[in-house]
Amino acid sequence: MKKSALAVALSMCVAVSAQADVIGLYIGGNVWQNQGSGSFGDTGVVSTLSSSGAEFDFEKENNASYFVAFEHPIPIIPNIKIASSTLDTTGMGMVTGEFDFGGIEFPVGTNVDSVFNTSFIDYTLYYEVFSNDLIAFDFGVTGRDISGDITVSEATAGTGELEYEGIIPMAYVAAKVGIPATSFNVFAEVNYVGWADDAITDYQVGIGYELLDNLAVDLDITVGYRSVTLELDDVDGLYSDLTFDGAYAGAVVHF
Repeated sequence: MKKSALAVALSMCVAVSAQADVIGLYIGGNVWQNQGSGSFGDTGVVSTLSSSGAEFDFEKENNASYFVAFEHPIPIIPNIKIASSTLDTTGMGMVTGEFDFGGIEFPVGTNVDSVFNTSFIDYTLYYEVFSNDLIAFDFGVTGRDISGDITVSEATAGTGELEYEGIIPMAYVAAKVGIPATSFNVFAEVNYVGWADDAITDYQVGIGYELLDNLAVDLDITVGYRSVTLELDDVDGLYSDLTFDGAYAGAVVHF
């Protein structure tokens, strides 16, 4: 009887240990130094903006991004990841053609200032195809909840403002490859959607270093490059052809 009880107890310990290896909580964040470029407006199409509207040069800014993800061993139920990013910047442009924004008509030849504030929260459901020390590959879908406000101002004409929000479905793919006999890994992540005149591309690639690895917690230090392109055709009144890209540094904790 005692031997049977001991066997059951050991079996339970093994089961809990195995489950602990596949149940995981990931928390990560980084500081992203990005610079935006492109054009936007609240009427017409993107091609009109770039050819006869206003092209903006944005300042280089440090923006924050962070995420939390939960993984579990149940095959048919997807894992979940929630990520938040900001794209806040200021810029200046020359009006080269007819350009109306927020009900204000800006004269040709004038310089206008802009403040671009955008944030989005990604709700991602994904499955793991592979997950081990050498290679990990995930795929799924993302609902990007995007919102923001843009102001354009000029001393004589005044200030035009646009607030916008929307939820955009995107495809999600991520991969991570460990470099054998080292504590380094390389990784990539892509969110993408494209239809008609709308397209959003958000990708990042980078290198991680495993600073801490034990039974309680893992800690990776990461550096990489991220690029976000917003080609929007009337998302709550916003038309845009914008790109934000640059390097980032951060960390990922795995419990």
